[in-house]
Amino acid sequence: MLGGSAVDVAPRLLGGLLHGRGVTLRLTEVEAYAGESDPGSHAFRGPTPRTRIMFGRPGALYVYFSYGMHVCANVVCSPEGEASAVLLRAGEVVGGIELARQRRTTSSSDRDLASGPARLCVAMGITLADGGTDLASGPIRLELPAHPPSGVANGPRTGVSGVGGGAAYPWRFWIPGDPTVSTYRAAATRRR
Repeated sequence: MLGGSAVDVAPRLLGGLLHGRGVTLRLTEVEAYAGESDPGSHAFRGPTPRTRIMFGRPGALYVYFSYGMHVCANVVCSPEGEASAVLLRAGEVVGGIELARQRRTTSSSDRDLASGPARLCVAMGITLADGGTDLASGPIRLELPAHPPSGVANGPRTGVSGVGGGAAYPWRFWIPGDPTVSTYRAAATRRR
């Protein structure tokens, strides 16, 4: 079920459970990245030491460091040799809430424990060392929903600028009305 286009796989992950390190969360928001055909993807320019996992087997965890301070996690989707991945943007902690609270001491409420890709990784205890983890049998596991939620919403990806952002790529998917979905932020315009 994970082999295929990130755009097709992404909405099917919503409502799925991510288990690991004493915490379980229900995925409420994700973003698709289509590899070498997607200017917003890390894999746009082909395989690099950083992106090699994205070109590997579907169902692996692609983990990266963002802005020099945050860890973010993605589910690899495409068949081996191709690259695409789904960024895990937000979720509701449904198990191990005390441990998630200990990890996310700056959280103002339980609903924002994993509301955002970096917060999600902190709450789950995901680190760069988890890159390449098999989500079927590793310390972080993904349980797909038997029935994804109906009425999934989609829109532009968060914080992606240039050709890969905006309305041309409405590849952010979320469960409408869920309080754990992160706040949408358009990409910041940079002055030269």
